[in-house]
Order: sequence, then structure tokens, then C-alpha cells
Amino acid sequence: MSFNDNVDFIKQLAQRLPHKYVLYVLYRPNTEAAATDLAAFGIKTRPFKDGLKFVMDDVSLLMSAKLIICDNYYAFLGGLVKLSLVKIVQIWHADGAIKKFGWEDPTTEKRSSSDKHRFQKVYDHFDEYIVGSKAMGQVFVNSYHENSDKMELLGYPRSDQYLSEDWQKKARERIYRSAPELKDHRVILYAPTYREHQDFKLPKGLGSALAADPNALVVVKLHPVLRDREVPMRRIGNPKIKFYHELETSDLLAVADTLVTDYSSVAFDFSLLPNAKSVIFFMFDLDSYQKDPGIQDDFLDWLPVEPVYKVEQLRNEILTSKAVNFDKFNEHWNTYNDGQATARVIDRYIKFLGSN
Repeated sequence: MSFNDNVDFIKQLAQRLPHKYVLYVLYRPNTEAAATDLAAFGIKTRPFKDGLKFVMDDVSLLMSAKLIICDNYYAFLGGLVKLSLVKIVQIWHADGAIKKFGWEDPTTEKRSSSDKHRFQKVYDHFDEYIVGSKAMGQVFVNSYHENSDKMELLGYPRSDQYLSEDWQKKARERIYRSAPELKDHRVILYAPTYREHQDFKLPKGLGSALAADPNALVVVKLHPVLRDREVPMRRIGNPKIKFYHELETSDLLAVADTLVTDYSSVAFDFSLLPNAKSVIFFMFDLDSYQKDPGIQDDFLDWLPVEPVYKVEQLRNEILTSKAVNFDKFNEHWNTYNDGQATARVIDRYIKFLGSN
């Protein structure tokens, strides 16, 4: 576990496991809060990071497993001896993909032959890929050079919450308890994707453009690594621009009317929510981003709206606030994300464990 989006799925899986099986969650330190929640539920958890301690303490546990579910690329998988009765499943951490990864990432071509061999060895260790659409399945076929028959069209369990009225209600309550000022306002959420390059800078004038609507409040949610990029907007001192580091992005989506993002998969989640009125793809650094890590070649064919590239264009989009129809976008990317994905995924793998 390197993302905290599958907690409910993990809990339900634990409840359905045959008695002869024990569920362990190995988690990256950045998901400690989610792991604490799982431990309180009675699930065995262990922190892990690459190194000798992992080799000594956790590899034997992995080697004894019948089912291994991963939410990311984990290099150590390439070194595991793959037994025929073990199933390794990729559940991933996003409903769709705007940016490229794996073999599609232009920078991969510059890696050494040994690196490339190692990458493919990890990819080939996955027996199945859980996906929410044929489109996402094709992304893995292209990005990991895998066969299409490994793609399981089950839907992402993490997407179920966005289609649950109960979750939506509780998410709104959590937000309004901490940020009551957001209630009864148009909420604009700015949530760009994470950038690895530390020279990344937000464009000048972004804060005033986001806050162009006098009747709206703007919530800025940057990746923790990039929070120092908020400084220019904080210096503006505009009371309409808010920073809630303690609030989850997923919960904030439940109160947002307009999402402003770029290449982030957050758009695929937002489009499932009934409160999603509009989305703006502000791709001010598209030229450089297409080179590293890359953008899906056909992204203009399926984005629900045309992207904008300049701060002034963003300001105009904020002010016009045009409603967006997400139907075709969701048909393409969220085909099997219908609120029942968790049940289908668990049924499949409980049946697999029951046969072993």
C-alpha cells in the first residue's frame, strides 16, 4: 500500500477471507494514517521501505502468500520467485490516465538495458490488472507491454465511494465541520498533479485568476512536496483563497463545484460526483510535460472540455463557469465504476482463494 484510497476495500476483503487465511498489509510510511485505521480494525500491518530490513523481514511473508494485491509499481516484485499457485494483482491508484508511464514515458527510452529488463520483469509478474474500463486496460497494454487478456474489467473499488450517497453526505459533513465557510458558496478546487522536478513553478497571476469569481471560494490543494509553491498565492493575502492541508482531496471533491487541474487523475474521480458542475484543465506547461513524463496521445479526443494554457484563459473559464457534460468521458474511463466494483473484485479473489 502506497496510497490510502483502498481502506474500505481492504476492510471488506478482510471480513470475507476464508478462516485459513490471514490478511497482511505492507504499507509505505506515507500511508501510516490509513494503516493505523486498518490496524484498529484488526488487520495486521507492517511498514516497509526498500532495504535490508525489508529483505530480512518481509520477503518471506510475500513468498508465503497466495494472493498479492499491489496499488503501484514495486521494484521488489521483479526479484520474487513466482510460484504457480500465487496470483499477483495490480489494483493501481487511479481510474484513468492523462499522463504516460512505463514504456510510454519518453524518458524510459533513455534508461539502460538493465533498467529496462528490470522494469519488464516487474510488469510480467502481474497475473491480472483490475481496471474500470477498456480504455484503462489499453493504457496498461501499451505502458507495460502486457497482454489484453490480463485485464479484468471489474471496476476500481476505490471509485465506489464517489457513487455512494452515504459517503458523499459524510464527506461533506467532514469538510463543513472543519471549513464551515465553504458552505453555500461556489467552491473552486485547484488540485494539480505532482511534479517530480523541483524547478516547477506556478505561473504568475494564477491566484487572482482562480479567484476571479467574486462569489466563489478557492481551495488550493498541492502535493505536500510542492507546498512551498503556495507562497506567492499566500502573499496575495486574498481571503477567498484557502489552504486546508489537513483535509483530504477526496473529501474536498464532494463539495467542489468546479475542479481546476491539469494532468491529474483526480478528474476521473470528480466526474462521478453529482456536485461536479465543471472542470478546467489548466495545462500551462504542456510543452515540457509532453516531453517528461508524457501525455496520452489521444487525450484531446476524450477530455470533456478543451484545455486552457494561459492564465487569462483560465480567468475567463472561471468567470463563464460553463456546465460540463461528463457522460462520454465517464463512458470512456469509468465504464465499470458503477458503485459495485468492490463486491465484484472481492468475489473474484475469494473464489480464487477458495479453490486453493
